[in-house]
This record gives sequence, C-alpha cells and structure tokens, in this order.
Amino acid sequence: MTTATAQAFPNIAFIKYWGNRSDRLRLPANGSISMNLAGLYTQTCVSFEPGLAADALVLNHVPSLGRSLHRVISFLNVVRRMAGKKDFARVTSENNFPTGAGIASSAAAYAALAVAASHALGLDLSECELSRLARLGSGSAARSVPGGFVEWQKGEADADSYAYSIATPEHWALVDLIAIVANEHKPVGSSEGHRLAGTSPLQAARVAGAEQRLEIGRNAILARDFAALAEVAELDSNLMHAVMMTSSPPLFYWQPASLALMKIVPQWRKGGLPVFYTLDAGPNVHLICEASSAEILKSHLDEIPGVISTIQAGPGGPAHLVPDCTLI
Repeated sequence: MTTATAQAFPNIAFIKYWGNRSDRLRLPANGSISMNLAGLYTQTCVSFEPGLAADALVLNHVPSLGRSLHRVISFLNVVRRMAGKKDFARVTSENNFPTGAGIASSAAAYAALAVAASHALGLDLSECELSRLARLGSGSAARSVPGGFVEWQKGEADADSYAYSIATPEHWALVDLIAIVANEHKPVGSSEGHRLAGTSPLQAARVAGAEQRLEIGRNAILARDFAALAEVAELDSNLMHAVMMTSSPPLFYWQPASLALMKIVPQWRKGGLPVFYTLDAGPNVHLICEASSAEILKSHLDEIPGVISTIQAGPGGPAHLVPDCTLI
C-alpha cells in the first residue's frame, strides 16, 4: 500500500474563469487571477491498495457515488497512466468549509488530490506540472496549487495552461470576508456551467476584454492599488454572472441577500470603507478588504438580513503534503 495526504486551499478569483476551449482538458477561454484563502482547506488522503477491487471515495465522512466518484476515477486514471501503475485507490477527503456553495471547494479538492495521488505513486512533479494535473480535475484547481496571489495563463494547449504565483501571501494583507447566504449545494455545478458559457451572446465580449482586465488586475495587485482592483474585480464578476444569466438555459445563482450586498457595497466604499464584492458560481458573496478594515466590515455584515454567517480568510499558501492520514 502507498499512501499520501495533502492539503490545499480554495481560491477566490478576482478575474474570473468561465468557459472552456476544451472541456476534456479544461483549457480556459481566458486567463484568470485569484487569491488562495488561508484557513479554509481540503485535506485528502489517497491510499493505493493492491487488494482493492475498485476506486472508492469518502467525502466529508459520506461514501460518494455517481458523478463525484466517476470524476475522481477519471482523474486517478490520468495519474496511474503517468506513473505506469494499476492499483485502485481509497480516497478520503474533508473540507472545513461549505461544499458546492460557490467557495471553490472543487479547486481545493483537486489541488489536494493532485498532490497526494502523484506523491503516493512516486511521481516527483514540479509546481507547474501539478498545476496542469490539477486543472484536469477542476479548472480552478490549477490556481490552488501555487501560493498567494496567482495567475492562470490560458496557454495555447495542455503544456502551457498552468498557474503560477505573481505575489506571495505576505505581499498584501487582504481579507476575504465571505458572506454566507446559502449553505446548500448549488443545483448546477461549475463544470456544467462552463459548458453553457458559449450559448450566451455576451461570452464573446467578456472574453475579448479579458486580457485588458487581467493586466489591470495584475498591476493592481503588484502595486497594492485597492481602488483599481476593486473596480476591475466587480466589473469582471458582473460580466461572468451576466453570461450565466444569458446562457441557454440561464443560470441564476444569486439570492436576494446576494443582490442586496452587491448594491450596498459600493455605497460603503463611497462612504470611506475600502471594500469590494466578487461572486463565484454560487450565491455567497466574497467581500474583499484590507486587514485593517475587517472588523468594521464584519460589523456591517452582521446587520444585513439574509446573511447567515461570515467566514474570514487571508492570503493562503500553496497546496502541500501533510504528515499522515489523520483528517479534520
């Protein structure tokens, strides 16, 4: 039996990934930029065992079947081919944050799985190779492999579509206060949503402007220019959700409290509180501020109807091995 355990953080995208040039390889329609979220993590143990008759997946203490298991099996088949091995695996994975609610649980999951499965089979992969591998399980998982503030270049093909750090976690003390407005698993997952992106008449325009938004976002992070990052991140989030809502069939992830926050955040900013919003494929709202403003922002959120709870995270590090299979 060969075993390894890895931990990875979800990420919040400031410049979004939505839509693929290749669904099989998860090659994105455009590049993206994100920040890993410290304190929120997936921990995954992978054991390749000669006696197993098939791969098995336990997610958050519950045996997983159907689509989730099939997706993991497909991913493990890639790792097995790379290593020239045939043993089946037992995968046990846990999150310490809500799963499938727009907090990039699949990003953390496949980044952790890439690190653990490759190590268990004796592969010595570089960060670039791990990012490419994780991308095959979940596109945004490519961004959860490196640490800190991360850019995923769309690339021309599989070989050059990977993510890398553009700044360390220590570069900028940003805080993501996630306003939880729904804990339920979203009815349409991101993988299905990516396949619908091309049906929206707005997707081509969103992709056409992505390079300019990437440059603005990258420069804003490097210069720690909060106002510039706020403007481009809110625009980019709105563009992605406009594509979702005009796809066929349309995807509506927002809840009433999501929209209420999107309307009030610019008012808070005009009033002198440096904060901006961004939403991934889900109803929960990520409110980004500098660490010095986190407490006052949280007090504001406590007064918003429909906000169930808040989760706070700063910039996180890279996906990494942990000593054993002791899970959360």
